[in-house]
Amino acid sequence: MAKAAIVILAGNESHSDYGRLANALEAAKEFAENDDDELELIFDGAGTQWIPELEDEESDYHELYQAVRDNAAVCDFCSGAFGVEEAVADAGLVTLDEYDGHPSIRSLVDDDYEIITF
Repeated sequence: MAKAAIVILAGNESHSDYGRLANALEAAKEFAENDDDELELIFDGAGTQWIPELEDEESDYHELYQAVRDNAAVCDFCSGAFGVEEAVADAGLVTLDEYDGHPSIRSLVDDDYEIITF
């Protein structure tokens, strides 16, 4: 059994950012497909900007995102800071605010999750 917390920090401004998103979602999907694994997928920082695009059925990454969406959560503070708070709420995604409005990475480490950042 593996426990992975995949944190997407990359924004959506460059070709390399799209590559990081695709790799993060593929890695998340691999964990999600294994019933013995535990997965947390967190959109944090500029990574929160992906939510409106990924929720759009026309997005090239929508289908891949749908495969892991049930494991996804979004930083509460950063969704507001990057102007996507409404899109996150409309999507019904869980927001995390355990540590000063942000996800608690320490809690994930304490729970023996491997932290993988993209």
